[in-house]
This record gives sequence, C-alpha cells and structure tokens, in this order.
Amino acid sequence: MTNPADHSWTRAGHGMTDAEPSLNTSAIATGLQLPAGFAAIAGDAELGPAITNNLARVEKKLREAIANSDPLADATSRHLVEAGGKRIRPLLTLLCAHLGDASLPAVVQAAVVVELTHLATLYHDDVMDSAPFRRGAPTAHEVWGNSVAVLTGDLIFARASILVSELGSRALGIQARTFERLCLGQLHETVGPRPDEDPIEHYLSVIADKTGSLVAASGQLGAIFAGADPAYENVLVEYGEKVGVAFQLADDVIDVTGVKVKSGKSPGTDLREGVPTLPVLLLRKAAQDGDGSAVELLRLIDGDLTSDDALAAAVAGLRDHPVTAESWIVARRWADEAVTALDPLPDGVVKESLSNFALAVVDRAS
Repeated sequence: MTNPADHSWTRAGHGMTDAEPSLNTSAIATGLQLPAGFAAIAGDAELGPAITNNLARVEKKLREAIANSDPLADATSRHLVEAGGKRIRPLLTLLCAHLGDASLPAVVQAAVVVELTHLATLYHDDVMDSAPFRRGAPTAHEVWGNSVAVLTGDLIFARASILVSELGSRALGIQARTFERLCLGQLHETVGPRPDEDPIEHYLSVIADKTGSLVAASGQLGAIFAGADPAYENVLVEYGEKVGVAFQLADDVIDVTGVKVKSGKSPGTDLREGVPTLPVLLLRKAAQDGDGSAVELLRLIDGDLTSDDALAAAVAGLRDHPVTAESWIVARRWADEAVTALDPLPDGVVKESLSNFALAVVDRAS
C-alpha cells in the first residue's frame, strides 16, 4: 500500500513549501481601488486606511486559503482569484464591522469566508451556464473541463467551511443556510417556474437566493464579529437582500445595454445562452398582453442567435424596447428600498457608504 506521506501533497492539500512567495499587504493595499459608491470611505482619514488595509489582508488570506500543494488543485483554485474581482462581499463585511470594533481579528476571517463562498459558486455557475469567460479570462471548465471545475468549486467551499468553523457555530449556521439558499436558487433557476407560478416572481425569488442571500450574510457577519449592536443585524440582512437583487437586476439590463468593460461579458451573453433575465421576462409578459412589437421581437430572441449578426439584432431590439426602461425602474426600486432599510443605522460614513453603494449599483451604465 502506498504511504500518503510519500506524495508531494497532503490529504487536505495543505503543506505548501517554503518556496511559496509571501504576499506583502502594504503592496496589495497600494494597488487597491474601491468600487463605485464607496468614495466616502476613501475620503475618511480614519475609515479609509482601516478598510483598505483590511481588504489587503483579505486578499492575502484568500490566496493563502486556496493555495494547494497539489499542482492541479492549486492551479484551478487560483484561477478566479487571480482573475481579480471587485471583492464587494468582503468589502461589505469590513464596512459593516465599523458599526462595532472592526479591529477584531475574526472580522477579516469572516470577510475571507464570504468571498471564498462566492468564488465557489462562480465555478459551479459557469458550468451550469456554459459560460466561456469570467472576469475577462476563460472559465475553469473551458480550461480543465466540467468535472474539474465543479470539484474545484467544491474544494474552495470546503476551505471556506474550514475557516467558518473556526469562527463558531453561529457563523457556521449562517454560512450553511446561505449556501442552502444559493443551491436552491440555482435549482429553481434550472427547473424554471411551476405552471401556476408567475415567471417574474419566480425570477425575483431566484436572484434573492442566488445573489441577495450572500450579500446579506456578508454584512451580518461583519456586524456580528465586530460586536456591533445586535439590532443592526436584521437591518443589514434586509439591506443586503435588497441590494443584492438590485445588483442582479442591473446586470440583466447591462447585458443588453452595457459594454464588455462594465459588466465583464459581451452584450447579449444571457440572450445567447437562454438565461432568463428581467427584460426578457417583461417582454414575454408584454407579448402575452397583446403587444405586437414584443411578439415580433420574441421571434428573434427565441430564434438562432449563434451568429454575431443575429445576436446584435436581438440586443438592439431589446435595448430599444420599453421593457428595458421598465427593468431599470424595477432595479432602482429595489435599490431605493435597500437605502430605506438603513434608516435605523446611526448616521455616519458607514451608513452613507452603504446608501451610496446601493445607488451606484443601478447607475453602472450611466
């Protein structure tokens, strides 16, 4: 029988060699740029450096968490981390921690957990959606195949679970319930609405599970591990759920009105892949209600979109149809409700930044 100790990698994938480079958090912090809506953080002499430095610590710990002494697992796990990303979820964890004592070490670990959980879902989502690119790079399944991509997502989630278990049973429960909702959201998206279910309500429920749940957990964990007033938790959960839905609805519209540099994918990707989005769902409703222009446009959208010309025509038609403007209205309503949910929080940079972020989410195409 072969002794596992004879292998160059350990059972759990840990045990990196001394040759593994150490990341300098100061260098990382220097290169960080806060996403739109967080200008108030950068302008605050105390909060700005604190959040930036903690984000750098998160980035360093992310890379340490996914590092693996098995060469294949290491390469596949690093793939999306090194492709970049806005790190919105850990940023929200760190920001909400400033409602309490943000210097507590568990805050950074909680931020790492939410980003690892998010990364794990991206590997799975890209396989489910047959997405060719993510963050400007080929998706993992395009490079290594579906099985390796799915297993990499599982591996990253396992790492997140190890870290969250060190934070205690409450954090573990929040992550477990969140991951359950992430899976249910993907399942419900895959099977579609029941015959007696409104397709738009079904879709809103899907994105609340797939996007809103983890955004909500991000802020909640930040407050918990900073020892903030427990009354703030429900506020942050409601805010996160609503801003997460607003974010995804805005992505829906950007898919037919935006450009690749803003959304990370070419316009019409969702149309070509047959992914249900709010503009198309509203278009189907308009067609059912007798809108002739909607009926005509649906013939094009439901047709063969493999050619670039056909896709461009479908994108242009949907961009110009009133349902796209209606979709923006719906997205902005969710963002406004997220801002309203913040009313119980104390005035200050944290509340201002959360509010500004919610508004920036639906102004990304302007």
